Amino acid sequence: MSNQKKIPNYWEKACIEISANDPLLGEIIEEYKEPILSSKGDVFSTLVRSIVGQQISVYAADAIWERIENIVKYITPEQFLKQSKNDLRKCGLSFRKIEYILGIANDWKESYGNLNWDSMNDEEIKNKLIELRGVGPWTAEMILIFSFLRPDVFPVDDIGAIRAIEKIYYNGDKMDKTDLLKKAEDWIPWRTVATWYLWRTIDDEPVEY
Repeated sequence: MSNQKKIPNYWEKACIEISANDPLLGEIIEEYKEPILSSKGDVFSTLVRSIVGQQISVYAADAIWERIENIVKYITPEQFLKQSKNDLRKCGLSFRKIEYILGIANDWKESYGNLNWDSMNDEEIKNKLIELRGVGPWTAEMILIFSFLRPDVFPVDDIGAIRAIEKIYYNGDKMDKTDLLKKAEDWIPWRTVATWYLWRTIDDEPVEY
């Protein structure tokens, strides 16, 4: 895999169209112009990092990931399968997350690493990823965003995105899923880009997988 990051070719157009349609989000886009979303082009690495980040803060996930990189060295299925559960536990991972990651590493080695992801639409990718133990809709959506750079993904269960929408548009009042999805319709076909800027209002550090 190449270490060079890929960036979306649609980003500038998306920002212009979102800003024209939603002045509030346009102000946020103007405030947080850089950096923009990028992908390492490594689905396995992105998937493992998203498992690490489940239900913890960006800062906690970054710290755990740094410790993982120190012991694993290369983020490949083979390298993870060489590690003991105790060594991975010392990185700050729960035993449940360790089981998920090692299971995914095995599945990747056996079959998933050979799939033609580019031939699949968003829903097909999501359904295939959810077959992996430990991967739910949120994690699959993170892969669609951070690995495949798909332009129109809205992770409706993402706590950061939810809190940002509530804060920006509803004075902090709680919203149900129906209302969140309705609001996100304003950003079609660029919901990935909108979500990126919603996250920036919650965490100073840009989200990275």
